[in-house]
Amino acid sequence: MSPAPPSPFRVALLCLCVLSACATNEAAPGSGTSASPTATTTNATASQGAAAGADATPGTSSSNAGSKAPSGSSAQTSAATAGAPASSATAGTPGQTAASAGNSGGATTSAAAGSGAPLGTPAAGSGASAAGSSATTGTSAAAGSGAVTPAAGSGATTGSCQGTLCESFETSTGDALDPTWELSTTNCMGTGTVTMDSMQAHSGTRSVRVNGGGGFCNHVFFRPKGWAATAPLYARFFVRFEKPLTQSHVTFLALHDDAEMKDVRMGGQSEILMWNRESDDATLPELSPTGIAMSAKPETGKWLCIELLIDGATPKLETWLNGEPVKGLIVEGEPTPDVDAQWQRKADWHPKLSDIRFGWESYGSDENTLWFDDVVLGTSRVGCN
Repeated sequence: MSPAPPSPFRVALLCLCVLSACATNEAAPGSGTSASPTATTTNATASQGAAAGADATPGTSSSNAGSKAPSGSSAQTSAATAGAPASSATAGTPGQTAASAGNSGGATTSAAAGSGAPLGTPAAGSGASAAGSSATTGTSAAAGSGAVTPAAGSGATTGSCQGTLCESFETSTGDALDPTWELSTTNCMGTGTVTMDSMQAHSGTRSVRVNGGGGFCNHVFFRPKGWAATAPLYARFFVRFEKPLTQSHVTFLALHDDAEMKDVRMGGQSEILMWNRESDDATLPELSPTGIAMSAKPETGKWLCIELLIDGATPKLETWLNGEPVKGLIVEGEPTPDVDAQWQRKADWHPKLSDIRFGWESYGSDENTLWFDDVVLGTSRVGCN
């Protein structure tokens, strides 16, 4: 038997139930709340959803797009997306990470509130790198920190030139001397040569190499162009000897004395450092056992720091080797027998220096190769550092 058709009452009741179910708002799974039919998922822009003046993280979902929390308070950004927990960021705290669960943008380092800096940019002056970079936080030097850059050609590691002339010989190219220096070969010229050298240097990468020949006319010197000697004169230079000094007389530094129209010369004899006055051939120290013992033998194959002072008004002469005074190379006060008595016999010695020359001059047959670097000339002592 065929079933009886439903009664009109039952059809009406079934339709009413269907309409009631369709009109019911279903809660989002796991949210614990009912979403408003008009709620939408909105991506906050860089000026939305954070405390006053703070930038919001791009891509962070916010149900209050465009609204701002009070300055300095914690602004909560709620996620309208079903199942996404809300994440919070404290406004005004630089470097805080705001990462919502499920946020495809990942953790983003926020800039300081009110800075206006792009997100992911460290606070101005912090020295920190943006999140995700390989740089170590705090290793960047602040712009305008006041770091001192050495003056070009000063030969110093920091600061500027402390004399009237400072030369480290780094600006020249090739073998030729810098144009501010010139060769000097008084009276005659032989086999001696002066070239720039990149194989030896006290500082930097270059120095001046002097190949000095044996015999007077194989001498060679170099000097600064247009330089006027000061009174008093302090000089500091570094020199390197290939061969040791011998018993023969040699010169590696000469200063012209306009008062006597002769040179005051620094060099060696009897294997020690020695001064020689060309006008009367006096030596300092005297080449006695006492005088020789009070000077010093320069080492070979290493850079030596030599300093000198000549004050014609006093008169006074002092010499330092590697920062230490050389007692046999000092003229001051009362004469010391067998040391400076010979030098002080000329009571009217008041030199007026006009130039300075570095090089090699042999009064016998000695040959040598020397290197010069980091020259400072001036009116005060600068030391070896």
